[in-house]
Parts: sequence; structure tokens; C-alpha cells
Amino acid sequence: MAVDISKLLDKVIEYNASDLHLAVGRPPVLRVNGMLRNLGTVPLTPDITVQYMKSITSERHQQRLAEHGGADFGFAYGDKARFRVSIFRQKSHVGLVLRLIPNNLLTFEQIGLPPVVKDLCMRPRGMVLVTGPTGSGKTTTLATMIDFANQERADHIITIEDPIEYYHTHKKCCVTQREVGTDVESFAEALKRALRMDPDIILVGEMRDLETISAAITAAETGHLVFATLHTTGAAETVDRIVDVFPTNQQNQIRAQLAATLIAVISQTLLPLRDGSGRIAAFELMFTNDAIRALIRKAETYKIGSHIQTGAKEGMILLDDFLFNLWVSGKVSYQEIIKRSQIPEQLEAKVRDYTESLKRQRGKQPAGPVAPGIG
Repeated sequence: MAVDISKLLDKVIEYNASDLHLAVGRPPVLRVNGMLRNLGTVPLTPDITVQYMKSITSERHQQRLAEHGGADFGFAYGDKARFRVSIFRQKSHVGLVLRLIPNNLLTFEQIGLPPVVKDLCMRPRGMVLVTGPTGSGKTTTLATMIDFANQERADHIITIEDPIEYYHTHKKCCVTQREVGTDVESFAEALKRALRMDPDIILVGEMRDLETISAAITAAETGHLVFATLHTTGAAETVDRIVDVFPTNQQNQIRAQLAATLIAVISQTLLPLRDGSGRIAAFELMFTNDAIRALIRKAETYKIGSHIQTGAKEGMILLDDFLFNLWVSGKVSYQEIIKRSQIPEQLEAKVRDYTESLKRQRGKQPAGPVAPGIG
């Protein structure tokens, strides 16, 4: 009997799920507001799972699955939505994870990005890194920034992605989108070619290796605005991760290049809202100034956090401070901010101090969102 994956994709859209998991031995699973939920009770069989895979996977990607054990690609579900698809083998069976990519590009206000980030999209050159764990919304943030530049600038934007997720139409900018594995062999090769295509802005979907990172830094050095992602949390860790990719005898040079080219690090994570209505992003924002550039050159990245704290007037904020503000506003729970915190013990102390201060001011236990789930 033929299976129809469209019913499952409709459920993803209906429940506004972020992901659909198809695995042998379990019913289809949706991730809704960060939590996994079964669709029905009937476990998937190996045959049905393979049929689901074949119904959306090209012969080329099926061949890659057979040869390499996995493949990633973008899939358009009519005009309803796009999905980023990962197919793979596990325990000799086929598995799939489909990530929903909304058709509509979001605004800065919709994703909660502070307005100061818009200024980065107008910079003539340099490197902006958007970092965070898998599923933290990095791709959406970058798509929003690229769309803003597309509306406000008259330039050539090149995106290099694996796979292409958000489609950008030509607005004020000319937009070229290249998919690794389909349009070009690798990120590093695409970056090398991009420099010969008269670019102004280059988006690198992921900096995975030394060659790609080196090419991205060179592109920023040579007068281009480069956006890229890393799976790191926090500005200091991001700088360290880039430097550590290079051999020891090259690291001083890379620190000098980073100090000269890096203009911002945006780290982010997603948290469920307390009312269960969805998720909200928390950000750490670092904008390089003379002091931070000096710390990068001198390999004193452990001091970056304190400089972010003192850079509030420039729009900088630590992730833990952003999390604290979300908790104070009643949008997220205490448990969730501690789970996402970079230094949980310090955030716990800050919450305790804040709660005790309110008690002293009011002479009683604070009501409302000020102390949910503490103790």
C-alpha cells in the first residue's frame, strides 16, 4: 500500500511544529515548542519508512544515502512550506528528520532581535558570526538579516548553504544562492568562486573546517561583509573555537586577522514560553571595539564577558543577562533560564538577590512572575 507523507507534513504546519521525526519502531513524532509528541500510536515499519523517504528524496540523494549512510537536502511542499530534510541509516533502517522552514521571512521584531543588529547589515565589510546549538534559530536570524540588507542596500548577495533553506527574491539587491552538493562541491570551493563573482555580502551557512574558516576570514579582509554560523555558545568560546581550528604556529596570525575583521558575535538559544504558546529567543550580543580587539590579539578571550557587560551603551548584552530579563518579565520559567545559562550558579545568585530585594521592598513574598519555581 502506498503511503502519503503529505498528511504528516500538513500536521507539522497545523501544529506549527519545528521538526518531524520518522523512525522505525515508533509512531511519527512532532517537536512542538521544544517537546516531542507522538502522532498516533502505530509504530512505523521499515517498509513504510523507506516509502516515506523515497516519496520526497531524489535519486541522487538516495544514492548518497546508500553510499555514505546519509544525505541532507531542501524539499518544497508545494507553496505551503519548505523543509530541510536529513535522511540517514540507523540500526540498518532508514530514518528521517524534517525541519520546517516557514515560507515567510520574519522581521527583527518578530524574532526579538534588538534593533542595533540592523546596523550590522549595513556595514561595508567585516565578519558577523551567528552562533548557538542546533535548533536555536541561527538560520532564521541570518535569513532575517539577509532580507533586511536585501531591502535596504543595492548590492550583490551570495549565500552558500547546505541545503538552501530560505529562498530570497531579488529586491534592491541581486541575490545568488548556491547549494553545496548541488551547485558547488564544498563551502570552501564556493567561497573561492564567490570572490570572483563581484560580491558585496557573502553568507556562509556553516564554517565546518579550516579551509572554509580561512576563506571566510580572507573574504572579510578583502572588503566584503561576511555572515557565517558556528555551533558555539558565547562570544569568547566562538573566538577560541576559530583559533583552535588552526595549527599552533598559525594561531597568532589568525588572532590578528580576527581582531581586524570580526565586527560582531550573536549567540542565541530558544526557550519555551511559560504560557506554552511557543518559543522565544535569547541572545548574547558582542560588538568588537578597541578593547575587545586587543583581548582577541592577546589571547585573553576569558575577559570578553566583562567587556560585554560594560558595553551595554553600545548595545552589548551577555546571554545570562538576557535570560534574566526574560524571566523578570514573566515570559519564561526559572528552570528554563538556568538550563540555558552559561554560568548557572551566578544566574541563580542574581535571581535570589532580585527576589530578596523585592521581598524587602514589598514586605511580603512577591506575586506574579518574579519568583516562579524557585526553591
